[in-house]
Amino acid sequence: MIGIIWITTRVARDRVDMRDTTVEDIMGRFDGKKALITGGARGQGRSHALRLAREGADVAILDIAAQVDSVVYPTSTPEDLAATERELKELGVQVLAIQCDVRDQAAVEAAVARVEEEFGGIDIVLANAGVMASYGEKKHDMAAWDDSVAIMLNGVYYTLRAVTPGLIERDRGGAIVITGSTSSYIGVAYKEEMLNPGQMGYGAAKSGVLSLMRNFAMVLGQHGVRVNTVIPAGVTTKMIKNEFFEKDLSDDAPGGWMANVMGHGPVEPEEITNAVTWLCSDESRFVTGQSLAVDMGTMLL
Repeated sequence: MIGIIWITTRVARDRVDMRDTTVEDIMGRFDGKKALITGGARGQGRSHALRLAREGADVAILDIAAQVDSVVYPTSTPEDLAATERELKELGVQVLAIQCDVRDQAAVEAAVARVEEEFGGIDIVLANAGVMASYGEKKHDMAAWDDSVAIMLNGVYYTLRAVTPGLIERDRGGAIVITGSTSSYIGVAYKEEMLNPGQMGYGAAKSGVLSLMRNFAMVLGQHGVRVNTVIPAGVTTKMIKNEFFEKDLSDDAPGGWMANVMGHGPVEPEEITNAVTWLCSDESRFVTGQSLAVDMGTMLL
């Protein structure tokens, strides 16, 4: 009985401590950590980078900063990369901004080597680079398939493969988060026209990263490195906030293209960042091999 009372008292005390924790208390939870983020110039990657930097991490952002030919909307630019670099530096952390095409394995390996040399290692990896070649006049070109798979599947593998030796050698833990999609789990081609190379390449790549996540999680777990995916639904980045998307993808899918149980439209990138930040933190230190959906219940339908 004494033991039970002690446990109950301790739990109650811990609950009070957590309730009294403020935002300021957790700012700095990534002090001393070194983060690498692909697709970091804008959108979700930029949001993730700024949050990690605000909480103390040194941040390296990798981005193609160039137009992807099979994509009709404007992809990131050198100006986007430079602007995010400036914002990060204003937060007082060490920053590296590297123009890097994740389709190029040698370029990814060189970028990772540079980050490891200048930062002294890498603790957090966000494999986030992505495009949507699912709409517009180029969606039927096989290049739309090739670019989708090369960026969002091959690029993830090249990134994880490049960082793995350093993470194992340091043997001090770490966290990897891959950006998936509700397309990792569900089909969206509700009409024949959507069986185009761009749409199919997007879904295939986002499904494939689940296998990468599970396998890397199994191998790296013994070194304290956790590997997970975050599963967004619609996010208000330039990937969907553009004239081409609104013109080409109609809302005549069953329940609408973004049907979900909460009846909510696309969310801001910061909502995905909240989940990513948790997955990178010690608060999720025993979470690995998992997919965290931030989808408003999309996959319930």
